[in-house]
Amino acid sequence: MNLKIISVAQRQEEIKPIMNSCHLRAFVVLLLSIPSAVLTAAQPPNIVFVLADDLGYSDVGFNGQRFYETPNIDALARDGMILSDFYSGGPNCAPTRACINTGMYTPRHKLFTPGGRAKGSVKLMRFAVPTKGQDNPLYNTFDSMPNKIDGNHTSIAEVLGSAGYVSGRFGKWHLGEDLQGFTVSSANGKPGVVGKRFYGDIDVAEKLTDAAVQFIDQNKEKPFFLYVAHWDVHSPIRARKSVVAKYKKKLETYRDEGDWEWNPTYAAMLDAVDTSVGRIRAKIKQLGLDDNTLIIFTSDNGGASFATTNRPLHAAKGAFFEGGIRVPTCAVWPAIIKPGTRSGTALTSVDFLPTFAEISGAALPTNQPVDGQSFADVLQGQTVLQNRAIFWHYPLYLSGAGYNKVLPVYGTDQMHWRAVPSSVIRKGDYKLIYYYEYDEYKLFNVRDDLSEKHDLAQEMPQRAKQLHAELMAWIKDTKAPVPSKNNPKFAP
Repeated sequence: MNLKIISVAQRQEEIKPIMNSCHLRAFVVLLLSIPSAVLTAAQPPNIVFVLADDLGYSDVGFNGQRFYETPNIDALARDGMILSDFYSGGPNCAPTRACINTGMYTPRHKLFTPGGRAKGSVKLMRFAVPTKGQDNPLYNTFDSMPNKIDGNHTSIAEVLGSAGYVSGRFGKWHLGEDLQGFTVSSANGKPGVVGKRFYGDIDVAEKLTDAAVQFIDQNKEKPFFLYVAHWDVHSPIRARKSVVAKYKKKLETYRDEGDWEWNPTYAAMLDAVDTSVGRIRAKIKQLGLDDNTLIIFTSDNGGASFATTNRPLHAAKGAFFEGGIRVPTCAVWPAIIKPGTRSGTALTSVDFLPTFAEISGAALPTNQPVDGQSFADVLQGQTVLQNRAIFWHYPLYLSGAGYNKVLPVYGTDQMHWRAVPSSVIRKGDYKLIYYYEYDEYKLFNVRDDLSEKHDLAQEMPQRAKQLHAELMAWIKDTKAPVPSKNNPKFAP
């Protein structure tokens, strides 16, 4: 994407030989509509990727939030595009981060959950699965990676590095000690052990941002990839007292039609993330890099049930209902993305790698499958990818808490689990969740029924069967592990 100042007529003549290339056609049409003055970039676009931790879909202003304040994040959405149907690669952090960095679904990279093991009472698990503290081989029936990317996988930083990018990674990694092609790596804004935890550090967002803007300054003359993965708003829920006080005062006069008790401390943590986004964007503008910089903001999964609400979405972090996997996402790229636009195309974390590869001119990895598809055309307002299927797979168990106990123990009415062995497909407006525990599925129209209150499996049996068949074909193709051995300790 080497842009230069030329006349419209010149552009028309130059693009004639490539107009037969389908994947470039939409981009070329867009370029013809852009004023020549903005076509000044002499290098591929910079890419800034900002990832919040445990930020719920409804926690940002551009998705209707009124108590939490996210003016800088909302400005990204206003000046660019809201991706309203964006999904995390998994319902919790490690699998999503692996999906982002490899472009592969969970059955291929094998990070299904943080720690790689089921969580909950073993006696309530119908199937034998990898379980912490179990020496019995029965409980290690298939591979499940513990917070680590296989070093043989090609990462998103390595892909961009092949196109001449310098890459900086700041914040939570949760994928092992391997640098995975990043030139600069830091967990808290200073060089150090990438695996160290900084949850609870009320200043960590500021430290990360200091390092991020320094990275931009140092690499402004070359294409860069900046990966900022905030520790906030993950528990523990702690923040600066002065900012907490601001939201406590707001709460005194705040009136809400719902019944949710808004958390001023959580609000202050989100405030820190929003401030970080504003500082990074301001630095990019200061250096005159904004036209040639793509900024994406998203979350690694839905909000935690004890910290925030995902309403009107059902359930929360850890579940495969919308509240666990649909995440707030927006993108701004002034030279390319039309301000104030919105896309309802279903996208997911594995799509980042091929998208960044396309806009940078980098080649995709040849040593591993790439499950994602580029959504570069979506950012340009094209109606593509609308009918493709996206998938999730989780072969383990995850206990629930509070209102996030959404699934029963097998053979009982006891609501205990956030997730049990299951696979999910979304295609078009419809989403099907299949539970191996119960050998049954649920079907929802997530366009019309965002809260997933109306199971359509019995009303639309043919559609449910078709989606289930496509899902099972994907399970077979990816060689996804499916629990089948009964747990001898199962005693509900």
